[in-house]
Amino acid sequence: MLSIPIILKHIYRPKDKNEIHQAQRLFHGRGHAFAGLEHLLIDWLPPVILITLYKPEPIETINQLADYILSIFPDCKSIQLQHRYLSAGPIESVQGEKIQQLVILEGQNKFQISLGRARNTGLFLDMRNGRDWLEQHADNKRVLNLFAYTCGFSVAAIAGGAKSILNVDMSSAALSVGRKNHRLNNQDLSKVRFEKLNIFRSFGRFKKRGPFDILVCDPPTFQKGSVQIDRDYPKIMRRLNDFMADKSTLLLCLNAPDLDIDFIIDNMSLYAPNYVFDKIIDPPKVYRDSQKKGLKVLLFIQV
Repeated sequence: MLSIPIILKHIYRPKDKNEIHQAQRLFHGRGHAFAGLEHLLIDWLPPVILITLYKPEPIETINQLADYILSIFPDCKSIQLQHRYLSAGPIESVQGEKIQQLVILEGQNKFQISLGRARNTGLFLDMRNGRDWLEQHADNKRVLNLFAYTCGFSVAAIAGGAKSILNVDMSSAALSVGRKNHRLNNQDLSKVRFEKLNIFRSFGRFKKRGPFDILVCDPPTFQKGSVQIDRDYPKIMRRLNDFMADKSTLLLCLNAPDLDIDFIIDNMSLYAPNYVFDKIIDPPKVYRDSQKKGLKVLLFIQV
């Protein structure tokens, strides 16, 4: 059963009025930093608190947790519970309004969020620092965004003054949300392309569209019939010189629990030795990870 005192002791509390309006993770049990709470996540998607469980808990315990959270977040209008241990990841309302569509704020950028339509909400909060890095370094750059999903990186790139960006994903529905995200931010869509493609069959097209100054690559760990990360990441690495510009920069993301950063570094050394590892971009501090199995974001620079 959930230990309410431990959760409340370690739950993140926004520090000021501006931060309370920002979407963010409040508690991250998946990093195994809190014994017995590995199955719990809590996100603040103003005005919604989303509690995510990776194994069942009694509803009485969830209601008790919800009461505590409401005492901390008086502006919360809805507390919802996602059952990620079930295949569809269904979401139910625990307290307050039933809110399924909302727009959240990350920095100055807005994003469309959907609750209950799919397992994922539309934006991965642990990638915030990666998006911040891109926004700070995108000025006048040509960006290629592979596995673009709902184009969070694209919004950040255009906000940072990117010359152009090409978003590539297999899901037309995700790219459609990406267009909405750009429109939410009143961004110039003439600088943005959206292409539904099988990335591993499209290197020739990338060469035609390029060269690119920055690559963002954020693949799923496994996607039946299309992606198996340990097999497929090297396929991208060995083709980088076909579509990347001189002195280009790579933001390579890895979210496979069974693979560590050496998987990326070793394969880059083998297949793209003209790039050197620069640094790791850590997720926000709330993502405490005692086993180092969570998100890894690595920066490489061409020499």
